[in-house]
Amino acid sequence: MDVLYGLHPVEEAIRAASRPLDHVAIAREREARRDPRLDALVNLCRAAKIRVTIEPREQLTRHARTDQHQGVVAFLRERKLLALEDLLDAPASPTGHRFFLALDGVEDPHNLGALIRTADGAGIDGVILPERRSAPLNATVAKSSAGASEHVRIAQVVNLTRALEAVKKRNVWIVGLDERGTPDYDRFDFRQDCCLVLGSEGAGLHELVKRTCDHLLRIPMAGSVSSLNVSVAGAVVMYEAMRQRRSASIPGSAESKPSKPRKGLGS
Repeated sequence: MDVLYGLHPVEEAIRAASRPLDHVAIAREREARRDPRLDALVNLCRAAKIRVTIEPREQLTRHARTDQHQGVVAFLRERKLLALEDLLDAPASPTGHRFFLALDGVEDPHNLGALIRTADGAGIDGVILPERRSAPLNATVAKSSAGASEHVRIAQVVNLTRALEAVKKRNVWIVGLDERGTPDYDRFDFRQDCCLVLGSEGAGLHELVKRTCDHLLRIPMAGSVSSLNVSVAGAVVMYEAMRQRRSASIPGSAESKPSKPRKGLGS
């Protein structure tokens, strides 16, 4: 059984109702010092007919394996991730173009959670994760994503390179982020079906994944370091894509004009 902790992640899990909750444990100290946020969460549980138990704070710390649980721990049934086809066969977003995020070896759960949170905010249609070389979707990821991991559609694949090839066959451009890429990220036209691929912390994209990409983009750096943290870099590019797509929906704007067909690295 999976464990989820923190007020906001647990609340989002209840609201999303994406998988059954067995019960929610609340810190016993609540009885002595009323916390309006915990009271609201208890009421939400009751409305959703989810069992609530009162336990010592030390017991919650043992369940969560951290004392950063804010006095609440939820116990959920094991999450069943989607298959790649579930993402590809889903209807396109309101913009009319699909936008996926693929992660090539992001092993820090805080980075994974932050990326999932940004993916939710930027309207990503789905996240693709490899079975190996990836942080597990655990309570730390859920807490770092502020509960967004319960809303975002996530598919797990055995081989990321083969998965990207399958995505390409569905007429989706594979766009990798690399410090030696060209052009700059804001020069690329995201008003088309795309899959953004981000590499691991430090090493970046694996060579085979890099060769699978149709385009390699870069974020220009004006300082002494050569690249941004992967979760920050991902946020920069995802929101640039969102900006372009929103501008394209405004009649008369410069970006509402149809784009010219592109050729990729593999063309």
